[in-house]
Amino acid sequence: MNSVESAVAAVIQDPAGRVLLCQQSQGHRLWGLPGGTIRLGESPVHAAARDICEEIGTDVEVSDLVGLYQLTGDGCGDDLPDVVVYVFRAKIEGEVTLNAPGRIRRLTWEDAGDLPEPTTATAAIALADAAAGRSGVLRVVQRKSEPEVSEAVDPSSEEVLSSI
Repeated sequence: MNSVESAVAAVIQDPAGRVLLCQQSQGHRLWGLPGGTIRLGESPVHAAARDICEEIGTDVEVSDLVGLYQLTGDGCGDDLPDVVVYVFRAKIEGEVTLNAPGRIRRLTWEDAGDLPEPTTATAAIALADAAAGRSGVLRVVQRKSEPEVSEAVDPSSEEVLSSI
């Protein structure tokens, strides 16, 4: 039996209706929602507020739960644990800045209907649920096959915060 881990993420929109996405610095450089893991003894709401602030450099106000998403499967060929992701809606309380360059390569505001690739399976389905106005969704999400890692690019030569 696979172990189960817990994580948090948030759908954050700007006044134009675009959503905030983070690109991972490591691995396959997937695009996903800001968030992270829940620490021992920490509530999901507190974990979301803490971890998102660490990534985007500003406080967030969590408003409600889009849903719980159980990420499962071995689409990337590894025996990874299942992850239950609490996806919230949240609002930023200041300016967004790249605050965790070791974890996050870039931040961007994107139209939820035109997501960059590769995007995490959880982000894609949670954004569709949020756009449809759903709350309290319970879903099992299959991991996507992981893409090839692109050629290394010097991050100092790239714009780290785009469309903001």
